[in-house]
Amino acid sequence: MSTVEPLGVGLIGAGFAANIHAQAYQRVQGVPVRVVAVAARREESVRRFAEKYDIPYATTDWQEILAREDVQLVDLCVPVYLHAEMAIAAAQAGKHVACEKPLTGYCGEGQEGELLGQTVPKRKMYQQAVAQAEAMVQAAQEHGVQLMYAENWIYAPAIAKARRLIKAAGGTILDLRAEESHSGSHSPYSLQWRTSGGGSLMRLGSHPLGAVLHLKRYEGQLRDGHPIVPVAVTAEVAHLTRIESFQREAKKWLVTGWQDVEDWASCIVTFSDGSRALITAADTVLGGIQNRLEVYLSNARINCHLNPNNACEAYAPEGEVFGEEYLAEKLETKAGRSYPSIDEDFLSGYPQEIQDFVEAAVGNRPALSDGELGREVVQVIYAAYRSAEEGQRVYLRGQE
Repeated sequence: MSTVEPLGVGLIGAGFAANIHAQAYQRVQGVPVRVVAVAARREESVRRFAEKYDIPYATTDWQEILAREDVQLVDLCVPVYLHAEMAIAAAQAGKHVACEKPLTGYCGEGQEGELLGQTVPKRKMYQQAVAQAEAMVQAAQEHGVQLMYAENWIYAPAIAKARRLIKAAGGTILDLRAEESHSGSHSPYSLQWRTSGGGSLMRLGSHPLGAVLHLKRYEGQLRDGHPIVPVAVTAEVAHLTRIESFQREAKKWLVTGWQDVEDWASCIVTFSDGSRALITAADTVLGGIQNRLEVYLSNARINCHLNPNNACEAYAPEGEVFGEEYLAEKLETKAGRSYPSIDEDFLSGYPQEIQDFVEAAVGNRPALSDGELGREVVQVIYAAYRSAEEGQRVYLRGQE
């Protein structure tokens, strides 16, 4: 590809994540890039998306994206059950791949409508999900393209600063504690295992988990020239919205209707150097999205508040006061005290993530958030599901 030609991006998907990515491509600096094609299942939505972002070609057939010579990077913003098939096909077509989180998951086979989370042993899910993630990584390697894992937390300014502080301090990371929680997803894909690959731990917990795995990899590379890796997981999951007293409440502020996926999860990750990380993920938390990470070093402490943060603070006696002005993700009401985000996408790391992905594709070099990190996230999450089901610690390396 000529250096004067813009990098051609083919987006697959036209929903929430695709909008975030399309806006981020418009903020890329120093590298010419253009979204040249978009594909989505419904014709009306893909046409509307293409018009919104001035994308010249729209289709309902995602394979048309792979056949286009002007597409060098395929960006997958589709439900998790589609990730592996599309990523492997894109790699085989010689395209770099950016894949939304989580990289993949077990979405099963068998009868339509079967509640996989209740019928399929988590040990089987673990084996198949990990094998699928490894196949995605291997496909990219075999075809000489980059597999980029869209974990925006790694690029968030607060965590980027934490990396620099960790390097400057030179201490040992003893303990990490991280959470993503909110009041629940309204996406129908999130309600059942077949389309989501899991519940709160999969959809939400993949963010804080990816961040802590990244920081331990980074620490190990700094100190010893090789990453510090997870070796064991202990976890519990729960269905808190099934508590009888909550079921009797007339007004529900939390999302309900979860079928065979958990709405609360907590797991402890043990690393190869003996350090620990505590990951919490829940769809049972009011007051807007909670994205936080705490790093406890031997000689320092770092707290990262991705969302909410107090750069801007507001108060309104009624929810109508601020009208249509956006405040923050997953906030149930605009009444009372709030912390409006001044640039939520930037503070969440989305433009920085896409900037790195574009540069990685142009230079054919690994992204900061690569396929191997995505594979490791999948392994830890499904080990956590196994741990919760089997009631014991699950070991990750050489002890299966």
